[in-house]
Amino acid sequence: MEAGEELLNLDFVEFPYEDSGSVGKRVCAGVCGRPVSVCLCDKMPLEPMSTSTRIVILHHPHEQRHKLSTVPVLLKCLRNCQTLIGRRLKFGSSAVLDSLYSDAVQNPSLTHRAIFLFPGSDSMPSIEVDQWRSSLVDGSMNNYVMIVFDGTWKHAKEMVSASLPFLSKFATRVCLKYDVEVDGGCIFDSELILRKEPFGGCMSTMEAVARALRVLEPAGIELENRLVHILKEMVRLQACHLNPMKPRPKLLKKKMEGKDKTQLTA
Repeated sequence: MEAGEELLNLDFVEFPYEDSGSVGKRVCAGVCGRPVSVCLCDKMPLEPMSTSTRIVILHHPHEQRHKLSTVPVLLKCLRNCQTLIGRRLKFGSSAVLDSLYSDAVQNPSLTHRAIFLFPGSDSMPSIEVDQWRSSLVDGSMNNYVMIVFDGTWKHAKEMVSASLPFLSKFATRVCLKYDVEVDGGCIFDSELILRKEPFGGCMSTMEAVARALRVLEPAGIELENRLVHILKEMVRLQACHLNPMKPRPKLLKKKMEGKDKTQLTA
């Protein structure tokens, strides 16, 4: 908590929490709106933090009810952040993106102020966001629009592919550092990972936005630190409610046990 901030007076109410799949869980009526057992109010900013970067998140429909989604928390942390529910971006999805699309169509030489955050592919490589920022002719330019895709790795790839005909007209594909040759981490070996990641460098939407804002915003380091601090607490609380992983018995051992039983009854 920063100096000058007042302590929150938390009240709690009985409310059905849809993400958990059960009804009647006590949910915090404070800033975070999460179940009491995983309340983040003491870590959250009292007011959403302002950014010059506008963040547009395409939120896969399946993620709306996922209890480990970081998007609901991110929306409460950042003022200039909006979410769109769907599987692809197209003209008509967002007034902000429609405006960028129309401007780019009328003037193809216009410098792109929009980026979409996703690892590159052979057919469409990406540039690391800090390199993209350094390559801009007008180094003082701000008011970027950053587009992020929120879903499982499989869903996110499908969302990006379906959105490319629209996005390619006005947005540049950027990424954070990643390595497809390295296995991704999980909640048991990282304080920032909520779900198993497919390869090294993959991260939650909240962490990805935090890392990108560090590069894009004048006060990026402070924004990153605040968001990462909240995410760490979110992961810590979730880890407290997980059972230790039990090693699965080897199939060979089961087969041997089955043979022994057969011999005994013979």
